[in-house]
Amino acid sequence: MGDRTVYDDLGVPRVVNATGTKTRIGGSRIRPEALEAMERAANEFVRLSDLQANASDLISEVTGAEAGYVTSGADAGMLLSAAAAMAGNDVDAMTQLPDTSGVPAEIIMPRTHRTGYDHAFRAAGATIVDVGTNDRALGTGSTAVELWEIENAISDRTAAIGYVQKSYTEPPLSAVTDVAAKHDVPVIVDAAAELPPKSNLSRFIEDGADLVVFSGGKAIRGPQTTGLVAGRTDLIQSIALQHLDMHAASEVWEPPEQLIDLEEIDGVPRQGIGRPMKVGKEELVGLIVALESFLDSDPNALRDRWYSDAEYISKAIESVDGVETRLVAGGDTSVASEVEVHVDSDTAACSATELVRGLRSESPRIFVGADRLDEAVVTINPMCLEDGERDYVVDRVRTHLERQ
Repeated sequence: MGDRTVYDDLGVPRVVNATGTKTRIGGSRIRPEALEAMERAANEFVRLSDLQANASDLISEVTGAEAGYVTSGADAGMLLSAAAAMAGNDVDAMTQLPDTSGVPAEIIMPRTHRTGYDHAFRAAGATIVDVGTNDRALGTGSTAVELWEIENAISDRTAAIGYVQKSYTEPPLSAVTDVAAKHDVPVIVDAAAELPPKSNLSRFIEDGADLVVFSGGKAIRGPQTTGLVAGRTDLIQSIALQHLDMHAASEVWEPPEQLIDLEEIDGVPRQGIGRPMKVGKEELVGLIVALESFLDSDPNALRDRWYSDAEYISKAIESVDGVETRLVAGGDTSVASEVEVHVDSDTAACSATELVRGLRSESPRIFVGADRLDEAVVTINPMCLEDGERDYVVDRVRTHLERQ
């Protein structure tokens, strides 16, 4: 299983990642060129606002947005987007967040878009206003939310509309942004895991989104603690003002012009709500380099490799008694092909839940997908597996499932 790792040296069990870019086990592998750049960045100093301005130019170029910003993960990007929608360029409002007294602080969201990650909106001080229903789950054929429900929820207390991009979400984003634009309300899109395809970098801006949030530590393969926000200049400016170190005398405060327009600001803000979510120079450089490399990568070659690995895994496991496998080819929602493993606990040596527990208790631990244990299904995703790990996962899975 390869050379000794730093986690072995620390006495911490390392993980063989057969489940994909999950934050709880470290996300993805940082690109080697990004790691090299981070090491170089660590040995020098730079004004972070200058580096953020450089990142903004790159993000603007690749997304088609007016500006961009690097955050400490996609969830921090969601929080800062909410803060920007609520405070705008009002320095007083920035200072009081998350207290939203006197500040428009409602974010409208369809119920079917709600996830645990929208806690980031509430952490900024926003109140989420649910619209729509979940009737579609009943099989009646009704839609989950209608445009009129979103529009009727807009009031003078509305700060933004939250939209989570998934294959099942509705109404279409372009229809939502049309409604929002009529009322001058920004739309914030959570597209954290919506890369690749590369075209998604610009897709949501083209559909009218005002702010779009992506993870930097998944398919981009930048530092795990990075995310990027693309959007309107004024909203990105508000994010910067609420995130950067603001302990500065006004007489010498000269932030980059392409990031902050001093004529629009009444004075130097206090330390903002985003200050605890700072991004180091190393992460900023790593994300910039990783994003450039992501744009240069060949998505078809990766898809072919992941499909080949998934096909191999599926064939190697399907012969076990009590096991049925299904190969699911990668698409726009799940970019890597993966293997669904259905476990019949009456025939196999263990249940799906016992398989997950057993693999996680090994050394090294093996993590497989465990989101469908109620269906007696585990998933194996080859996206983060390196040479040698594929066969190791197959061997350990078969060992747990086969009756001796």
